[in-house]
Amino acid sequence: MNTELKERIRVLIVGRLEELARSAPESDEQAPVMLDQTSVGRLSRMDAMQRQAMAQETARRRSAEIAALRSALNRINDEEYGYCAECGDEIPVRRLEIDPTAVLCVACASGV
Repeated sequence: MNTELKERIRVLIVGRLEELARSAPESDEQAPVMLDQTSVGRLSRMDAMQRQAMAQETARRRSAEIAALRSALNRINDEEYGYCAECGDEIPVRRLEIDPTAVLCVACASGV
């Protein structure tokens, strides 16, 4: 993989990391849900619990994406980026442009 392409993908990755940092939630949606039935009705508590679960899942996905992006940056720095972790073949450029965190070629990812 040429240096120009690696730099273009590095810019994509850094841009996505910055976007994730800017869009980090500042709400307390993940805080424990109060179970005081005198101040909050049953349906309101259920709604709050659902919002809490959704916020927790969003945070988990954000963390996983950040970890994958950082791992991709490390592979670029270590000159290992663009090669399949399973078979060692080059991962097609188009696949890396679509998903810069890809670690498997199409054949290995699909189990062929």
